[in-house]
Amino acid sequence: MKKTGGQLIVDSLKANGVKRVACVPGESYLAVLDALYDTQIETVVCRQEGGAAMMADCWGRLTGEPGICMVTRGPGATNASAGLHIAKQDSVPMILFIGQVQRDAREREAFQEVEYRRAFTEFAKWVGEIDDVARIPEFISRAFAIATSGRPGPVVLTLPEDVLVEEVEVPEARPYMPVEAHPGPNQIKAFGEMLASAKRPMVILGGTRWDEASVKSFEDFATQWKLPVGCSFRRQMLFDHLHPAYAGDVGIGINPALAKEIKKADLIVLLGGRFSEMPSSSYTLMDIPCPKQTLVHVYPDPSELGRVYRPDLAICASPKDFVAGLATLEAPISPVWAARTEEMHARYLNWSTPPMTGPGSVHMGPIMQWIEANTEKDAIFTNGAGNYATWLHRFHRFQGFNTQAAPTSGSMGYGLPAAVAAKALFPEREVICFAGDGCFMMHGQEFITAVRYNLPIIVLLINNGTYGTIRMHQEREYPGRVSATDLVNPDFKAFAVAYGGHGELVEKTEEFEAAFERARASGKPSIIEIKLDAEAITPTRTLTQIRGQI
Repeated sequence: MKKTGGQLIVDSLKANGVKRVACVPGESYLAVLDALYDTQIETVVCRQEGGAAMMADCWGRLTGEPGICMVTRGPGATNASAGLHIAKQDSVPMILFIGQVQRDAREREAFQEVEYRRAFTEFAKWVGEIDDVARIPEFISRAFAIATSGRPGPVVLTLPEDVLVEEVEVPEARPYMPVEAHPGPNQIKAFGEMLASAKRPMVILGGTRWDEASVKSFEDFATQWKLPVGCSFRRQMLFDHLHPAYAGDVGIGINPALAKEIKKADLIVLLGGRFSEMPSSSYTLMDIPCPKQTLVHVYPDPSELGRVYRPDLAICASPKDFVAGLATLEAPISPVWAARTEEMHARYLNWSTPPMTGPGSVHMGPIMQWIEANTEKDAIFTNGAGNYATWLHRFHRFQGFNTQAAPTSGSMGYGLPAAVAAKALFPEREVICFAGDGCFMMHGQEFITAVRYNLPIIVLLINNGTYGTIRMHQEREYPGRVSATDLVNPDFKAFAVAYGGHGELVEKTEEFEAAFERARASGKPSIIEIKLDAEAITPTRTLTQIRGQI
C-alpha cells in the first residue's frame, strides 16, 4: 500500500512510541498535519515556535525519549532555534522537524528558504534533509538513534514540501534500538580501589541518561559508602536533598564551604556531567587540564572524556549503566570520611535555610518556607533564567527524580513552556513555574496553551520591574548608571484572567498563602504575581549594598 511522505513520518513516530508533538502549524508541512489527524498522537498547538521547541525539550528532559517539535520554514525555524540551543547545551534528546521549500526551488533563495545544514550545525548533533520519500523511515530511525546515543541532544530534519505529498511503498516502520555502553569489570574494580583508598572523596552528579531506578540505586550506594554527594547546576533532582549524604548544589552561587571541600578533595567522581563553566565556578574548582584531585570521569560520550579535564580513570558509560555496575563493590564498615559527610550535609541544611526578612513588603524567605511545607515531594518545579531562580535553586530541597525542569544553558523564557509540557506529561502532579517579569514575557503567550488544554499549572511571577541579573551586574560594574534594564509591565493578574486563567496579586508576604490556595483550588492555569522590591536582588545582598561595595 502506497503512503505519502507525511504519512510515513507519522508512522515512524508511532513506531517509536511518540505520544505527543508540539507545533506551530505551517503550510510547508500540511501533509504531516493531515496525517496526524488520523492518529492518537496528541498535537499540542503552541503560539510561538520557541515555546514549542522548549516544550519538546522538557518532554525529552523528563522522559529520556526524544521530544518532538514541528515548525515551518524560515521564521518558524529560527524562532525554534532558542529551544534547540537549550537541548544541545543541556544534552536533551529532541527532534525538530522543519518544513522546507520544494526541491525544484532549492538554492534560489525561495520564500522563507534557509540552508539548515549550514545554519543549524552548531545547534544540533545532526542536521539532515529528506530529499527522497522512500528514505523517510531511514532518516527518522537515524534521528532517534543519534538523539539518544552517547551524549544525547537535538536532531534537525528538514522536509521539502513536495516530498511530503509524494507516494511510495516502503516496509513498515520499526522502533530505534537504544545504544548502551557498559563499564567493564576492570573499570569498576579500579574505581572501587580508588574510592577505598581515598580520604576526602566527593561525588558530583550531573547530565542526562538517568532514570528513577538508577537515581535510587546510587542513593543506596551513597548510603552504604557514606559518600558526600553534590548535584551539578540545575540537575538537583538527581539526589534527595534531605539524604544525610547530600552536600549541596554545585552551580551558580555555590556555598563557599562546599567549594572549599571540592578544592580540598583527594578524589572527585564526575558522574554523568561535563563539569562545564557554571558548575565549575568558571573553571576554578579543578585545574585544567590536570586537576590536583584524582579524577574519575564517567560520561556516555568518549569525545568528552579528556576534552577539558584529564581523568585518572575515564569510563565511557551512561550514568544508569555505571550505577548498575556498582552493586559488585563492598562498602567499608567505617569509612574514614563519614564524619566529613555529616558535616557537609549540616552545612547544606544551614545554607538552604532562607532568610526571613529583607527590603520591601514581600519577603521570599517565608514564601519559600511555606512552599516547602505545603507541596508534595513529587511536585515539578520549572524555571527559566534570572536572579529570581536563586530562591528556588538554593532554598527548595528537591527530593525526587523528575521534579525539576530548568535550562543549564541559562535561557530566559523556558519556565512557562516547560510547565505546560510537564503538566501534559504528568497531569496528576502539581507543576509550579518560577518566572521573573522579564523571563515570563519571553514566552508568556504560552499561558494560553495551558488554558486551551486545561493544564492547571501555577506560575509564581516574581515581578521586580527589572532585568534583575543584568541590573545586578550593571550595579557592580557601572554603579548608579542604570541603562536598558528597567521594565514596564502589564497587570499580570488581569493578564491571567484575560487569557481564561486565574490571577492573584501578592503585595505583602502574608498574602501569599491564601493566594496560592485560591489558585490551587481554581482548577485553572494560574498566575500569582509577587511584587518584589528591586532592592531584594539576591537573598543576601541588596542593590544598594552591591553599589556601595564598588
